[in-house]
Amino acid sequence: MSTLVVCLAGPMQAWGASSRFTKRDTRREPTKSGVIGLLAAAQGLRRADSIEHLLGLRFGVRVDREGTLMRDFQTARSLDEKKTMPLSTRYYLADAIFVAGVEGPADLIGTLADALRRPVFPLFLGRRSCPPSRPPLMTVADDGLDAVLTSTPWQAPSAYTRRQAREVRLRIVVDGVPGVGVTVRDQPISFDPRRREYGWRTTEESYVTMLNPDGRGSTSHDPMSLLGGA
Repeated sequence: MSTLVVCLAGPMQAWGASSRFTKRDTRREPTKSGVIGLLAAAQGLRRADSIEHLLGLRFGVRVDREGTLMRDFQTARSLDEKKTMPLSTRYYLADAIFVAGVEGPADLIGTLADALRRPVFPLFLGRRSCPPSRPPLMTVADDGLDAVLTSTPWQAPSAYTRRQAREVRLRIVVDGVPGVGVTVRDQPISFDPRRREYGWRTTEESYVTMLNPDGRGSTSHDPMSLLGGA
């Protein structure tokens, strides 16, 4: 098994897992369905095409920069201005950065890496209005998904890392064992607009601590030490 490692960074991202009608939400980390959709777009698959070869991939993501939740209230009218569209509320993540990985057979992972190098369709971070700010592909690793998410260097920019502590805890969310953890309806089955299907998947959350040489001070600082002994 191999792991495809990608960095998902951009001015805005949106990863909805339970959006309905005029309210379009976003989770605080990329969804499996969203990343599988990105890989399918890179391969040139259309919405009605089968994604069966991608359904067995194990998915996980590390939150390198949480980003800021933004709310956008949208109005729209038809081109001839005769019809008013329903008002909608859409949520986005601004300035977020994630390291995501998919684990699967080496030949499939290699094919997906090639597709990301030369994507057939434009790649987006959850919504068409959210292009990435850098090429997503980082590397293909021989290690498993869990090892990759704990060992990949922190991807936050220096302007951000300098404002953080000497040690940082990064949140990790991975596919878990059914029945243990949190369930979310985020397992893609079909992107066909005539019958979109999503199943339930279980997620497990953990944290990894990383050293930050650019950090401002130590997490072990004791402000009471300035008072001295009695």
